[in-house]
Amino acid sequence: MEASGLFAVLALALLPSFGNLLGVALAEWRKPPEWLVGGALHAAAGIATAVAAIELIPRSQERIETWLLVIALLGGAICSAGIAKATRAIRDPMDNAVGRATTWGAYAAIGVDLFTDGLMTGGGGAVASELGLLLALSQIAGNLPGGFAIAADFRSARIERSKRLRALALYPFLPVFGALVGHTVLAGADAMLTGFVLALFAGLLLTATIEDIVPEADQPKAKRRVSSPSFALGFGALLLISAYLEV
Repeated sequence: MEASGLFAVLALALLPSFGNLLGVALAEWRKPPEWLVGGALHAAAGIATAVAAIELIPRSQERIETWLLVIALLGGAICSAGIAKATRAIRDPMDNAVGRATTWGAYAAIGVDLFTDGLMTGGGGAVASELGLLLALSQIAGNLPGGFAIAADFRSARIERSKRLRALALYPFLPVFGALVGHTVLAGADAMLTGFVLALFAGLLLTATIEDIVPEADQPKAKRRVSSPSFALGFGALLLISAYLEV
């Protein structure tokens, strides 16, 4: 992909952090009701599931054999577990401390998640610009609660507003760096490598959705009349976006 295409992908990588920063702004303003948080997270789970099922897996099937696709899905699940373990390794030593230390552990964990989002956006953008856009858009809703949570933690730890805003300003650079790495790996790659990596992303996304987003979405105890339609709405919204983008 030419330089202008790379710059476009890097610009798209700012969208995941945009969702994160929306959450930060919300925390600086006021706390949303729990039913809204639960509904938003269920919608994010629906979006992530749709990305994997509608876009990533079919694109992978076009390029590699089914047995290899299954191996890549398993590899993505293992990567997801590894990322979760890495973030716990960052946070757990700090969980024995109090106040600010625990907060900075959560801050680092969210940074790892943003880097991974950028990695998928860059890799998808290397395959097709529309796919990169779709992946970036899908991560906005999913990152909003994380931004809200870390900003609220900073406030609870009584960290000065100027200091916490400077720290949060680093977040937009992480998905951009991840996108550069993902784009470099898949730009000009052959069909087998592309299909394998797309399936790897699908496995990572599905596992993170089931193991991380859904349990977190259930914590606010949003009623089924909110959570179930929210999940379906998220899935359907991604389907519509995909159709109109002609991805």
